[in-house]
Amino acid sequence: MTPKQLQVTLNNLRSLSSENEVVEFKEAKNTYDFTKLGKYFSALSNEANLCGKPNAWLIFGVEDKKHTIVGSQFRPKRKDLDSLKGELANKTTNRISFIEIYELPEPEGRVVMFKIPAAPKGIPVSFDGHYYARDGEELVPLNLEKIERIRAQATTEDWSVAIIPDAAFEDLDQDAIDLARKNYKSKFPEKAAEVDTWDDVKFLNKAKVTIKDKITRTALILLGKDESEHFLNPAEVKIRWKLVDENNNDIDYEIFGLPLILSVEKVFAKIRNIKYRYMKEGTIFPDEVAKYEPFSIREAINNCIAHQDYTKGARINVIEMEDQLVFTNHGTFIPGSVEKVVIEDAPEEFYRNKFLATAMFNLKMVDTAGGGIKKIFNFQRARYFPMPDYDLSEEKVKMSISGKILDMDYARLLAQNKDLSLEEIMMLDKVQKKNPLTAFEEKHLKSKKLIEGRKPNYFIGLKVAQNTGQKAEYSKNKGFDKKYYLDLIVKSIKEHKELTRSDVDALLWNKLPEWMEEQQKKNKIGNLLSELRIKEIIENKGTFGNPKWSLKK
Repeated sequence: MTPKQLQVTLNNLRSLSSENEVVEFKEAKNTYDFTKLGKYFSALSNEANLCGKPNAWLIFGVEDKKHTIVGSQFRPKRKDLDSLKGELANKTTNRISFIEIYELPEPEGRVVMFKIPAAPKGIPVSFDGHYYARDGEELVPLNLEKIERIRAQATTEDWSVAIIPDAAFEDLDQDAIDLARKNYKSKFPEKAAEVDTWDDVKFLNKAKVTIKDKITRTALILLGKDESEHFLNPAEVKIRWKLVDENNNDIDYEIFGLPLILSVEKVFAKIRNIKYRYMKEGTIFPDEVAKYEPFSIREAINNCIAHQDYTKGARINVIEMEDQLVFTNHGTFIPGSVEKVVIEDAPEEFYRNKFLATAMFNLKMVDTAGGGIKKIFNFQRARYFPMPDYDLSEEKVKMSISGKILDMDYARLLAQNKDLSLEEIMMLDKVQKKNPLTAFEEKHLKSKKLIEGRKPNYFIGLKVAQNTGQKAEYSKNKGFDKKYYLDLIVKSIKEHKELTRSDVDALLWNKLPEWMEEQQKKNKIGNLLSELRIKEIIENKGTFGNPKWSLKK
């Protein structure tokens, strides 16, 4: 927006008689609580959706009653203001962030204008795992009725159920139909004998792939001949497999089209699922396993097919790296939270492609009610491998599956602590990947003494270390108590009469906890020297910039 457009927008907002569901004024003269800011972002985004508005506004530097400009010095540096996008995105549904942040210099003071996008159709926006809304000018939890109204938007149209009038059964691939029959009988063995008496038309109707002998988009996606893809234009119903090296350079690729029920197996065959050999750890680990559980590969590809937003005209991607598989499909993650699907075992209330998902379930291509995703997590758990990673930004779903042990300490922890819940394992997985923990996760892991250290540098706790043979690793992370360091400094000064700051650094550096970064170690040593000086045990006979510490007489 141009400065003139911003000025007009600000004047229009200030002319309102009061704040409403999609407009909020804050003085925020110098600072503003980050958590409360996130709650307002969630609330205003959800209310904009419910009000049919493309966006909402949060204005800093304007008084909320008379709407007079008072000015704000909230994050005065532009780079700090821009970094707010990522900070908030890390705690919101699908990493949704601000569209734009504007600064408007007014004679009365600086005004900061946050243009907040409406929640995407079908997906309420949460902050730090909670949904918020507005009740007039008040900030309140998003009630169930509003949540359901937003989520119901995802079901207004099912692209996959549409009938293609010009398509006929001759446009379907017979090998694909035969595989569909085989899978259907395996899924419903009690119907196997009856299925053999059905012709293809009746079978596809019964399997809910076609509707009253009519060819649907779902039928073409799963069973259509390759030359029938024009019926689905402009949708790009293809899967691209790509092999890359450690520098992300392309080594090989291939594109697979209709019928996707056969293409899934072709992509699966391309992936080099070689054996992964564990380091010997007594009898804890087996000698070797396949890098990836076959179920996990097929389930991930089929999930991409079931949940792809085909109106985007994009392909599904399967990227094979040295020790990782990455699967991407376009479209927002409708459940909103991977944790909700996995931990709560919560069935999906809404589907982007409900007809397609039902057909794939009947043809034994996907599990239902989120069970397939949870199985992938449990397969990784059984191997002591890292949990799958999900990136839900940019209106697409990106899932990564690791094919090796990332951290042997984490693997030992899983191997010898069978009573850990899947939720706790997912929390600890964040620790091994150095990903930030929520306040609840930090509190829970610390209360069970599973982690120690300071945010964000956590490490395995004493109880776990003793149970998993990591006592030495724990001690290196824990370090020594303060008295040890103080006594060591005094003893060394007695021996050498005088120590410079670099001498003290060399004395203590490798004895400090391993989780500390360089600056943290410098600060720790500086605090120890200050304590000895304040207690008049040592004194500086050099200068401030070049200290020479000796014992005080």
